[in-house]
Amino acid sequence: MYMGAAEDEGRNADPAVAMAKMQLAKAAGFDTIRITIIWKPGESVVPPDELAALQSIGAAGEFLGIRIVATIMNFGSNTTPLTATARTEFARFSADVVRQVPGIREYIIGNEPNLNRYWLPQFGPSGEDVAATAYVQLLARTYDAMKAADKGVFINGGSVSPRGIDRPGTGRDTHSPTTFIRDMGTAYRALNRKKPIMDGFAFHPYGENSSTPPTFAHATGTSLGLADYGKLVTLLGQAFDGTAQRGSRLPIVYDEYGVDSQIPDAKSRLYGGHEPATTKPVSEGVQATYYDEALQMAACQPTVRGFLIFHVTDETDHNRWQSGVYYADGTPKSSRPFVKRTMSTIRSGAVDCGEPPVGTANDGWSIATPAEIAAATKGSRRVGHKVLSLASG
Repeated sequence: MYMGAAEDEGRNADPAVAMAKMQLAKAAGFDTIRITIIWKPGESVVPPDELAALQSIGAAGEFLGIRIVATIMNFGSNTTPLTATARTEFARFSADVVRQVPGIREYIIGNEPNLNRYWLPQFGPSGEDVAATAYVQLLARTYDAMKAADKGVFINGGSVSPRGIDRPGTGRDTHSPTTFIRDMGTAYRALNRKKPIMDGFAFHPYGENSSTPPTFAHATGTSLGLADYGKLVTLLGQAFDGTAQRGSRLPIVYDEYGVDSQIPDAKSRLYGGHEPATTKPVSEGVQATYYDEALQMAACQPTVRGFLIFHVTDETDHNRWQSGVYYADGTPKSSRPFVKRTMSTIRSGAVDCGEPPVGTANDGWSIATPAEIAAATKGSRRVGHKVLSLASG
C-alpha cells in the first residue's frame, strides 16, 4: 500500500519550489503525492504553463523517489463535460498529459462526481441519476484515450464522496456513494462494453467531521467510511462483478482523508478566516491517533492500493483544511513523527491484521490521552480501541 498525501503546493513551474515542497513530504515519510490537473472546456492539449509545472513536480518526484498520482478534473459544476464534444476534449487532454509527462504513471479521473459542487446535473426530470451515467461515459472515453497513449498507466475511476442525500430539488443535489456506485454499474452494463473503464476505484472516506474517529461504522444509512470497507467491496461487486470490469476485486485508493487539528496560539497569525462550527477540529494528539488508526485499518483491508492524507501542509484559511502534518509555515506538528512511525511500521510488515477484525484499529496503542479521546468521540460508535497516553511515550 502506498502512503502519502494529496497536495498541490509542489505543482510549480519553478523546480526549486517544487523540490522544497516535495522535500517536506519526504521528511514526513510520505512515498506518494497526489496533485490535481484542471481541464477547461475547449482544451485538448495541456497548456504550456501547466505542462511546465507538471514536468517540474514529476522531476522532483523522480529525484526523491516519490510516486506522483494526478487527478484530472473539471473545476466546478459549471464546466461539467456533458456533451460528446466535451468528453472528447477531456479525453484528448488526458491522453496528452500521459504523453507529455511520462513520469506520472497513475491517474484519477474526475473529483466527487456524486456532488453538485463538481458535477451537474445530478438528477434528470424524473429524478433519475444522470450524473453516474454521464460520468461513466466520460470515464470510458478517457480510459480508452489514455491507454492508447500508454497502455501501462494505471487509471482510477470514482473519486466518490462519502455522503449524499439522494433527493432532487433540495438545493444541494447529491448522491450517496451507495447509490452512485450501483448506478455506475448500471450505466456500465448499458454500454455493453467488453473492456474495463478503470483499473482501480478512488474513494474519499472522510468522517462526518474531524472529531469522528476512523473506526466509526455506518451500521445503517447510505454513507461510507473507512470502517465500512466490507460494504464498499460489496457495492463494487454488485455493480460490476460478472462483467469485463472488475468489481469486488477492484483495487481501492483512499485518495483523500483529512482530520483538522486545532491551531495553537503561537501559530494563529499564519491563519485567517473563521472555522465552521461543523468542522470540530481536534488536538494534535487526536489527529495523530486518527491517522494512525486509519492507516493501519487501510493496510489490513486486502484490496486497498493506496492511502493519502489531505494535506502535507495546512491551508491558511480556517474555512478550508488544517489537516496537514505541517503548519502553514512548514514547521512540523507534533503529530508528524507518529504518522511517520505508523507508515514505517506498515512498510515493515509489522501490522497485525488478525485481531481485532479488519476495518478497525489493531495495534493496541494510540497517541491521544483518554480525556481527549472521550471528548472527541462523544456520541460516536467506536470499534476496538485502546489508549496510551502521549506523556507516557
